[in-house]
Amino acid sequence: MSAKKIMSATLIAVLLISAFAAFGDTRVTIDEQLLPLSSAPAVPSMLLPVASGTDVKKNAKAEIDVSNSKDGYVMVKYLGGNANLRVLITGPSKVQYTYHLRSDGVFEVFPLSDGNGDYSIGVFRNVTGNQFATEFTTSIKVTLNDAFAPFLRPNQYVNFNASTLAVKKAGELVAPGDTTLKKVEKIYNHVVKNFTYDKELAATVKSGYVPNLDRVWNAKKGICFDYAAVTSAMLRSQNIPTKLVVGYAGTVYHAWISVWTPESGWVEGVIFFDGKEWKLMDPTYASSSNASDSVMQFIGDGKNYSAKYLY
Repeated sequence: MSAKKIMSATLIAVLLISAFAAFGDTRVTIDEQLLPLSSAPAVPSMLLPVASGTDVKKNAKAEIDVSNSKDGYVMVKYLGGNANLRVLITGPSKVQYTYHLRSDGVFEVFPLSDGNGDYSIGVFRNVTGNQFATEFTTSIKVTLNDAFAPFLRPNQYVNFNASTLAVKKAGELVAPGDTTLKKVEKIYNHVVKNFTYDKELAATVKSGYVPNLDRVWNAKKGICFDYAAVTSAMLRSQNIPTKLVVGYAGTVYHAWISVWTPESGWVEGVIFFDGKEWKLMDPTYASSSNASDSVMQFIGDGKNYSAKYLY
């Protein structure tokens, strides 16, 4: 593989919940739907989130630890007992991100992927249908240590640590002298050669599904969301900034993985599906003779790709 040929990642069957609107003073309406599916940072070791407790916003129902917002994440836990919960995060672009939240008092990690600026963060409890009561909301101003921060660490969708099986394998696959591109190549090739698509899960998956990386690794199969989460975890564990992106390719709503390399900067939409098979393609070098006609037609001048959400 040439130094200019970039690894690509997977169409993702991402479960995403759309925007919310105010309902009175204390309730919001949350409509849920199943959606198909940016110089190198100085990171000497795997970066993992922690609830430091130095800056905590809370009430009797919920606790939001924003101590490490400069590192691109917040940690949220619910204190009000068993409930059907959502976390809503809106950043400076005003794009609203909606997540499910566990109710057992354990922290979960959520990325601040909208960059520097003002964020609102809220915890909401389901009342009936798509009506949710406000349990706690807060606002913070975020100044990231660097633009890579949200895309190097674990979060709810890309949840890993040093013991995660995929992370251990990534450490075995790469060599100390490997370039970023070579690491991406090795990791991608391992995933696509050893995993199969789980059609049954794809047909039955429900809103709120979050990949369990060890389960997926042991099963050696999953939906596209699983493929992407596993690949993202492996890349991030090797300190390669990786965006799990949801948006449009043409008129189809799906997702892909973008990676940052010293050679090319952010390479957007590097892994995609051309209607027949997974393809490795660097759209920065779309004129490459290695690309098939169908790939070239799809990639075009890059305008087919339109990102909506970053994780």
